[in-house]
Amino acid sequence: MALTADQTVDALRAAGEPTRLRVLALLSAEELSVMELSRVLDQSQPRVSRHLKLMTDAGLIERFPDGARVFYRISADPQTHRLVDMILDLLDDAEGLADHERLEQVRTERAAAAAAYFEKVAPQWDRIRSLYVAETAVEAAIETAAGPGPFQRVVDLGTGSGRMLTLLGKRALMSIGLDLSHNMLNIARTNVTRAGLDRVELRHGDIFATRLPAQSADLVLVHQVLHYLVDPQAAVLEAARLVGPAGRLLIIDFAPHELESLREEHQHRRLGFSDEEIARWLADAGLAPEQPVALPPDTDGLTVTIWPATRPTLLERQAA
Repeated sequence: MALTADQTVDALRAAGEPTRLRVLALLSAEELSVMELSRVLDQSQPRVSRHLKLMTDAGLIERFPDGARVFYRISADPQTHRLVDMILDLLDDAEGLADHERLEQVRTERAAAAAAYFEKVAPQWDRIRSLYVAETAVEAAIETAAGPGPFQRVVDLGTGSGRMLTLLGKRALMSIGLDLSHNMLNIARTNVTRAGLDRVELRHGDIFATRLPAQSADLVLVHQVLHYLVDPQAAVLEAARLVGPAGRLLIIDFAPHELESLREEHQHRRLGFSDEEIARWLADAGLAPEQPVALPPDTDGLTVTIWPATRPTLLERQAA
């Protein structure tokens, strides 16, 4: 639906200030917290928050709380997004160069902290991952959600210790696991060999750009990965790209929670995801979301959710 004249004028007014244009340019690159925007813009958080409120009220950007932090991103509305793109196209790229250099510094520091964390915890990864929920219950639910197979090709993005490969690998003619941590991959190789799986390929790879062929897998897994990522929607889009006709994608992650300690102690960027958010990302990626499976802990802790989705066949798309 097109924007009304009043909506367009309100949006243009909200964008019509130098700092707000800088904010829009930064948010066009990725979702950012108030603290990160304040650092990049070299302005106080209250001042940045005032600019953000004006643009949120005008519908240019979206505000979403995540635990004690608040993140912002460009509006998901297609017409508003188009308007923002048109505004940014008119700007001189050189004017925002310093901002993007500072943003790159923030990204570099985030990436370095995450890499150091994963290299440090790799030997205890499965134990750490099971601190908050009964892993046996989660794995049983994953096996059910995946289906009996056999699978032509399973792809596990952010494979970590390779646990999903050893869990489902015997149902697959071939499996591929990608991870950015060499230490994790070495542990995964050991675990895969110990499980007697010989049709598994482990690659050093980026979840945002896997370089795998489109629609080349009939089962794709993203297990406990999204909450570490700066752009989880982009990872869902890439994972969905790999799902073949009638294939399945399983996203396994935490439901929304408020354990702020996980940010500093375990490098979590997002404190869980809502069913509505994941369903929207899956639909935008061309998949058909199915009913989520929530797995609450036996005692105080985190709820794990499995979000299954399939790629509709041509007949299903035509029927829809």
